[in-house]
Amino acid sequence: MSTQDDYVVVLNHEEQYSVWFADRDVPEGWRKEGFAGSRDDCLDHIDRVWTDMRPLSLRQRMAEER
Repeated sequence: MSTQDDYVVVLNHEEQYSVWFADRDVPEGWRKEGFAGSRDDCLDHIDRVWTDMRPLSLRQRMAEER
């Protein structure tokens, strides 16, 4: 049976988001972002907060070139 918090939002070093199972260890290279809920709730959260899908390293390089 499913619970409300079956998933968590995870983030990697490039500030890219994903959804992961709440009852499993987060894969290496990822960390919990702080949001948990249903899969749809997590995807909605990611849609709200991930406004620039470029990897962090690309954003930094482009900022340096300005």
